[in-house]
Amino acid sequence: MRQLTLGQSDLKVSELCLGSMTWGTQNTQDEGHGQIDMALDHGVNFIDTAEMYPVNPVSAETVGVTETIIGAWVAKSGRRDEVVIATKHSGLNERFVRPGEPITGQSMHDCVELSLQRLQTDVIDLYQLHWPNRGSYHFRQIWDYDPTVQNRAETLDNIADVLEAMKALQKAGKVREFGLSNESAWGTTQWVTQAERLGAPRMQTIQNEYSLICRQFDSDLAETCVNEDVTLLAFSPLGTGLLTDKYKGGTVIPKGSRRTYGAELGGRVTARMWPAVDAYVAIAQKHGLDPAQMAIAWCLTRPFKTIPIFGATTEAQLKTALGSVDVTLSDEVLAEINAAHRQHPMPM
Repeated sequence: MRQLTLGQSDLKVSELCLGSMTWGTQNTQDEGHGQIDMALDHGVNFIDTAEMYPVNPVSAETVGVTETIIGAWVAKSGRRDEVVIATKHSGLNERFVRPGEPITGQSMHDCVELSLQRLQTDVIDLYQLHWPNRGSYHFRQIWDYDPTVQNRAETLDNIADVLEAMKALQKAGKVREFGLSNESAWGTTQWVTQAERLGAPRMQTIQNEYSLICRQFDSDLAETCVNEDVTLLAFSPLGTGLLTDKYKGGTVIPKGSRRTYGAELGGRVTARMWPAVDAYVAIAQKHGLDPAQMAIAWCLTRPFKTIPIFGATTEAQLKTALGSVDVTLSDEVLAEINAAHRQHPMPM
């Protein structure tokens, strides 16, 4: 397993990241602990979570449970120094975590303390802002996205406020590095620019959706992150399971799968989606590849630094995902993937 450096930091992590968002709903605490142990055995030392987790479904009653499960593993295993833990500040949300409260300098201090307690650790390795206060075009919001409702001065004032808190948290040894999530190219540039101006910690990573069926990152964000040296943490590299072919063109909904909790998979299921998925599955089958491994391995081929975050609800799924690092995609496979992307550029 290769080790990669996050942004311009000293943090070195595995080229794959273990997602944890099902621990506490679809997975028990023991299953979550088993996944961490198995991942470590295969060289994965990077775990991603969030104060809002678990999902499927997200509920006020389960907020923080996933962090608590990870904290129990830390306390039980005594292996805290073997893992890099990333978590997130929820910020504005409808009803789950401090409803209606944005990310501020004060909330950064308050939320870090709560996450530290749940994770049973003295320091968070990577602390991310789950989404911008000003709104986002991610999660299928691009269809009605209107940036004219934003106030530039308010945004920059908030960035300065949060950066000062980041500076204090890093100085106190409570957070090592910081990152973004569900951000835009303009937003990422502003965070980096203002950090330089204020002598504050820079954003080392951006966690955005990225997969064979979601490639919004490929243009302006890719250029931004290459030039500003920000590492992409790619969530949903399997398209919430669509790219594994387990839904068989929409004709099957396996028991316990994410479609049993939300049939539309957060807006990903469209009439255009099934032909796109079929195209990628056909490429995998033609070349004797597992479609899930091909999808994750493709993320590792990108010209910008990319670390895919994958989740699993079974040991077999986790074993398959971990095996993706042993898969080499030929030039022929990559060419066919590019051709499929041109035919199905934005299926959701």
